[in-house]
Amino acid sequence: MENIECPSGVVNEETFKEIYSQFFPQGDSTTYAHFLFNAFDTDHNGCVSFEDFVMGLSILLRGTVQEKLNWAFNLYDINKDGYVTKEEMLDIMKAIYDMMGKCTYPVVKEDAPRQHVETFFQKMDKNKDGVVTIDEFIESCQKDENIMRSMQLFENVI
Repeated sequence: MENIECPSGVVNEETFKEIYSQFFPQGDSTTYAHFLFNAFDTDHNGCVSFEDFVMGLSILLRGTVQEKLNWAFNLYDINKDGYVTKEEMLDIMKAIYDMMGKCTYPVVKEDAPRQHVETFFQKMDKNKDGVVTIDEFIESCQKDENIMRSMQLFENVI
């Protein structure tokens, strides 16, 4: 991955990864930082401006449930095609587990992220077409307290 130079006041992906590695020294945060960076990098130019970052943060901290869920959907939709696949969800979950490290989840088994995703995905994919749309995502999250709770948990890692 080439290191894109960004003007001052702007952060590139490497810097994002360095910041996250300091927040989560007990685990490997590089993959999660990569996904988060892409969610903040709204114009996909390899740089996150201060404005992009502040806008993202203000949604996560003060946004409505709908806004937060939209943001979360965008994070999970890794290839930005408007759908979340089981693989994408699994990639994000694995990244979160890796980042939190073994000390946070000492009893987590290797397949825990996959089981987590299986459960979530089955609940979310209402029409069973193998992908989750933004509407399915938002509806499922708002109806299911466990999902909302893990969204809250997920806010703690932003």
